[in-house]
Amino acid sequence: MLRPERIVVLTGAGISAESGLATFRGDDGLWEGHRIEEVATPAAWWRDPETVWRFYTLRRRALLDVEPNDAHRALTRLEREGPEMLLITQNVDDLHQRAGSGSLLPMHGQLRMLRCEQSGRRQERMSEADLDARVFAECTCCSTPSRMRPDIVWFGEIPMGMERIHAAIDALQHGDLCLVVGTSGHVHPAAGIAAAARSVGAITVLVNLDAPVNVGDFDEVHLGLAGDVLPELVDAWLKEWSDV
Repeated sequence: MLRPERIVVLTGAGISAESGLATFRGDDGLWEGHRIEEVATPAAWWRDPETVWRFYTLRRRALLDVEPNDAHRALTRLEREGPEMLLITQNVDDLHQRAGSGSLLPMHGQLRMLRCEQSGRRQERMSEADLDARVFAECTCCSTPSRMRPDIVWFGEIPMGMERIHAAIDALQHGDLCLVVGTSGHVHPAAGIAAAARSVGAITVLVNLDAPVNVGDFDEVHLGLAGDVLPELVDAWLKEWSDV
């Protein structure tokens, strides 16, 4: 592969699962024992905020027990040593940030962040008090502190950074690279990124444990653990591009 001018990367739950984080969507259609409607919609928050808060507090606490893996570190190396790159992630954990990724767009929000219900301002809140499943966190931005909600894109809400994502895909040209890692291909609009990149002439590459539903959108498919496959792939690309 010739050295691309730009790279767009999309990551999903599979890359975080290799660090020990449970994937949100289970084989039985439940999310950690909950139906989607119970924990991952705006209606759920207004109907039963205590259950939603407990659910996300457990997920926020889980960040304290995991570390980035070799796949996260390989993407950091690709960003540092390769062409201009945008890393889009569907994941809400902080493993890419902790691995050193700089050009990161978390389209579904971030567990480390909370959002004031009154002002909409976001704050990173990971103190012990903020991780108490029994007590809602309150903001520091309003004269009368307001309750904060998880800064997560729930079902029925618009993913974050869509204009930037569209612009990055539109900027891809023939020979540029779109790399997708650890996704099922079920969740839109993220599932359409590879097809959109391919339509403008970019080379689409998949690294995944199993073939996703949109496997036909890829020019090149590598099946296996991302932590095994991706470092070797990045090594090969960087060497090939340096020899050009």
